[in-house]
Amino acid sequence: MPETLPPDCVGLVEPRTLHFSDPLPLACGQSLGEYDLVVETYGTLNEEASNAILICHALSGHHHAAGYYSLDDRKPGWWDSCIGPGKPIDTNRFYVVSVNNLGGCHGSTGPNTVNPATGQPYGPDFPVITVRDWVDSQIKLADRLGIQQWAAVVGGSLGGMQALQWAISYPDRLRHSVVIASTPRLTAQNIAFNEVARRAITSDPEFHGGRYYEHNTVPRRGLMLARMIGHITYLSDASMGEKFGRELREQAYQFGYDAEFQVESYLQYQGERFSESFDANTYLLMTRSLDYFDPAYEFNNDLAAALRHAQCEFLVLSFSSDWRFTPARSEELVNAMIAARCRVSYSEIDAPWGHDAFLIPTPRYMDTFSAYMDRVAREIGA
Repeated sequence: MPETLPPDCVGLVEPRTLHFSDPLPLACGQSLGEYDLVVETYGTLNEEASNAILICHALSGHHHAAGYYSLDDRKPGWWDSCIGPGKPIDTNRFYVVSVNNLGGCHGSTGPNTVNPATGQPYGPDFPVITVRDWVDSQIKLADRLGIQQWAAVVGGSLGGMQALQWAISYPDRLRHSVVIASTPRLTAQNIAFNEVARRAITSDPEFHGGRYYEHNTVPRRGLMLARMIGHITYLSDASMGEKFGRELREQAYQFGYDAEFQVESYLQYQGERFSESFDANTYLLMTRSLDYFDPAYEFNNDLAAALRHAQCEFLVLSFSSDWRFTPARSEELVNAMIAARCRVSYSEIDAPWGHDAFLIPTPRYMDTFSAYMDRVAREIGA
């Protein structure tokens, strides 16, 4: 825990809940009559409301992207390395809005919140949400905050999909789209990983068809396995080898099936932590949203056609060792942007940490990100 806050930190922060009472139509054909979004904001909105940045989170992320809730916190927000004074997203220049997506489990309306029609948690009755639905809810958020146009919409992984969808759905409402460690659609292998993770959850005897709230229980084992599967895909073989190798917890083989290797112990620890903090129905929803994302689908599978009306500039970043969303997928996106005559900057960052590299402040990554965001700031006189 910090004894004093570092000078490049946004400081102590508080989330706030915004209620929306206008119905939100969803891609699945249903609608939410009312809903809450939990947000955190950092920095100051200028008089023209032109310096606002929207942060979109990844699968297991949330609104707490930077700063600390108290001096007793062990860790800051999940992207504190990139948000704050003097950092790539400089809060001396930008007003930063970080939102917990609909369907999340950290305060925004989702499966673990109360359905006003029944007085009980939504549970499995919560509708499947798509990336486009998230963006539709975020435009309502922008309107509520008085932001007509974002200086940039920024996200990594699933957050990058949202940044891309913004450029397609609301081309005049953002100046820049920053798409990091993402993809224009999942490969069959990625969909397969998501299905195995979902099956781990739904096969847990404590899942109860998604109505585990009513049974005062949690499908902990299923969530743990799902996280272990996911975590393996977020790391590279090299990074796991460097961190754990084949090190044993004890000095010799135990000839049993408990965790004997350090990597086994690490994965179990990550799974146990996750099962205590994340909602199983939300995990199902988020992974299905990943599966469905494919902006080319409605344009006869022509990604360039989907991007043709985009007005913003793009920054696309990939990481050399990311085998979950490989650089080839980012290059596919960049090629489609070029074909659509979009203005795009692209860099593949050499980093050994796999998909999680977008969370690690390596020098080349920070320099590239900072240079681009500096240009965004200078464009609006910030």
